[in-house]
Amino acid sequence: MEAHLFEFLGLLLRWLHLIAGIAWIGSSFYFIWLDNSLEPPAPGSENAKKGVSGELWAVHGGGFYNPQKYAVAPASLPQHLHWFKWEAYTTWLSGTALLIVVYWARSQSMMVDAAVSSLTPAQAVGLGAASMVVSWLVYDGLCRSPLGKRDALLGVVVFAWLTLLAWGLHRGLGGRAAFVHVGTAIGTIMAANVFFVIIPGQKKMVDAMRAGQRPDPIFGQRGKQRSVHNNYFTLPVLFIMISNHYASTYGHPYAWAVLMLMAAAGVSIRHFFNRRHKGVLAWQYPLFGALLLGVVAWWTAPKIIPLPKVEGVVNFERVRSIMGQRCINCHSAVPTFPGIAQPPAGVVLTAPDGIVKNAQRIYQQVIVTRMMPLGNLTQMTDQERAVVAAWVADGASTK
Repeated sequence: MEAHLFEFLGLLLRWLHLIAGIAWIGSSFYFIWLDNSLEPPAPGSENAKKGVSGELWAVHGGGFYNPQKYAVAPASLPQHLHWFKWEAYTTWLSGTALLIVVYWARSQSMMVDAAVSSLTPAQAVGLGAASMVVSWLVYDGLCRSPLGKRDALLGVVVFAWLTLLAWGLHRGLGGRAAFVHVGTAIGTIMAANVFFVIIPGQKKMVDAMRAGQRPDPIFGQRGKQRSVHNNYFTLPVLFIMISNHYASTYGHPYAWAVLMLMAAAGVSIRHFFNRRHKGVLAWQYPLFGALLLGVVAWWTAPKIIPLPKVEGVVNFERVRSIMGQRCINCHSAVPTFPGIAQPPAGVVLTAPDGIVKNAQRIYQQVIVTRMMPLGNLTQMTDQERAVVAAWVADGASTK
């Protein structure tokens, strides 16, 4: 019962994280679109005299809307202001809680991979936590340095840092955990941008107006820069959120490079839309993104590692014995592996029909990607993998 409740907690956190993430990313997409679509008022018009730098007319849900943006601030502080911050905070808090429940609390199986490094579970968790904190400190330091005034070069350097981070994490953690921690590092940067830069800057502008002073435009400029950065981070983070379903990416020998190629494709495609909102059709960016995705598709195509020659007779009973030794601690109706309450993906391998029905899935995970057993904690040998491969090639029957 305890394992089930723990898993259900993970389900609720994942649901909350998804809902909050949709709200946060949706507002990011909307406001970048809005900012890029604003048109300056006519010189000498009433709006121009009020300090409006851009406005837009839109229709949605049966009504007309007229958003306006001020160059610095309106002449007087509105009575009601809406602050876009809880979407970001809720996404980060729920995501970090989910990280703790799914990965840190089960670090022995979800993070440690003896084939990658000799880290202990505690060291693996420490590495993951450090990656989140250090990433923010490095990124924030770069933004505050003279490099922060050169957006294009800053973007290249930040991307290089994240590439180094991905490479380092993949030398210490299992593939799925490394991917996820690159995502949490980026997510931490995004949430910290809101918490430490965007919202404090907005509060200083509001405080200045309440004191009868003109707000310093530098706070708006800094907030805008960090908001745009967050917008470019969104597609890479979304890919990482779904990547655990695709072992060909995180299970690749150069998974860190696969991840960064996917991230570069996402950034390039996002840039196309941001340019498009300004009225510029820069087709070279989605074409470049598509090229990178094509490279990933080709690079991650299955390449089966040669297996040793099978010794002895291959039959179903031999395969069933291997499943019993290496797989059913997770893939049984009532798993015995600590922290797992339900058989992953609903695959049960305790009965003959379950093994036969899932033969192709077993082949994919055990032979092609070699992602199962997870972290090879049950120490499946290459000879055993060769037996399974030969059985599937022979028709996967119960004979």
